[in-house]
This record gives sequence, C-alpha cells and structure tokens, in this order.
Amino acid sequence: MPSTYLLYVACFGALVVFFLWLRDARIFFRTGTAGYRRAAYRGVVYGAVVLAGILVGWYGNEYVAIGLVLLALYLQGRDEREKVWTDEPAFERFFGHVRRSNDKARK
Repeated sequence: MPSTYLLYVACFGALVVFFLWLRDARIFFRTGTAGYRRAAYRGVVYGAVVLAGILVGWYGNEYVAIGLVLLALYLQGRDEREKVWTDEPAFERFFGHVRRSNDKARK
C-alpha cells in the first residue's frame, strides 16, 4: 500500500497521459492526419507504461512509478504532429475540437 503522496501524483500523471491519448485519437478521427494517427497509436503504448508504473508504485516503489509516468509524458510530447488549428481559442484546443477534414465551409 502506498505510504507517500508520490503515488497520487503518479495517478494524476496517468490521467493526463490518457487524456492526451484520447485527445490525439479524437483529432485523428476528425482530420485523418498521419501525425495524429501515429500519436494515437503510440498513446496506447504510453498508457501501458503508465499503468505499469502505477502497478509498481502500488507495491511500494513510488519513485519508479513517478519515473515511468514522467517517461511516458516526455515521449508523448515528442511525437511530431501536423498543425491543425488556425484561430481556435485555447478551450477548443484543449479538448481537441478541430474542423473535420470533410466539412465544407459554412456560408
């Protein structure tokens, strides 16, 4: 059982990794770009790394858990992605709201 706050920090990092993975997947499904496809596929691997870190941290080694979470966050941020936003506000970018590639311009 965890004895310090580090496991809670690792769990929050795991939530961030999964959120970013789902955001990349949403952008890929809406745009079909190759960079976000690759990022969404790699997000599955990064999620597995984070879950392994949480499991290791649950059994007492919280420093390894934090290390694995930080490794997953670092690797997830290094993926190359295309620019899909033009003038959207930060709230829409945060949740991955982009125009679909098959949407026509509204008049």
